[in-house]
Amino acid sequence: MTDDGLQVLVIDDEVQIRRFLRISLAGGGYQTHEAETGEVGLLKAAQLRPDMIILDMGLPDMDGLDVLRRLREWTKTPIIILSVRDRDQDKVTALDAGADDYLTKPFSTDELMARIRVALRHAAPSEENQIFKTEDLQVDLTRRLVTVKGEPVKLTPTEYALLRLLIQHAGKVLTHRQILREVWGREYESETHYLRVYFAQLRQKIESDPTRPSIILTESGIGYRLRLD
Repeated sequence: MTDDGLQVLVIDDEVQIRRFLRISLAGGGYQTHEAETGEVGLLKAAQLRPDMIILDMGLPDMDGLDVLRRLREWTKTPIIILSVRDRDQDKVTALDAGADDYLTKPFSTDELMARIRVALRHAAPSEENQIFKTEDLQVDLTRRLVTVKGEPVKLTPTEYALLRLLIQHAGKVLTHRQILREVWGREYESETHYLRVYFAQLRQKIESDPTRPSIILTESGIGYRLRLD
């Protein structure tokens, strides 16, 4: 399957950025649509129903975060944030509000295209009998069977819940708050020490070298990401 025909909506007020994205996306086989303001972007998103939205945070008429929240009221379309804001808290806020990824300007074409592919893979419907594989790890989600190098690995219910959540969002950064809410519940959203303990245990069981993890990656100050091959 190729990416030919997939439509990407770029919401950004910078002419140079839109031109750069238009050329880069065309090279990847994507059809590009553009909007200079948040309101126009919301209108085009509703009219076009694109496969992907690339959204700038610094728009002239409204904050990109407000655009993101309004989009998430009705669409699950993958949204990648572009921004000059590079503070961890800005990234966490955008990801918690529903962004699939966050890319800080300036960025390379290769990185952008890789992030787009990951977001589109994550958005693609999964088969019911799903088997996830990366490096030496294989997880049969239907049978709840975890193996490393072909050998079964016994996980606790909480460890399995963490791994399953990461697999469901493979390639996407999950914030500390998102993980705590999904696995433990809303009342535990501030208990970040839970994550340090349980991810250390999980890495001991599935990583070849737990001190240098290559499957479950830490996004410092933000959360965790499950690496896709």
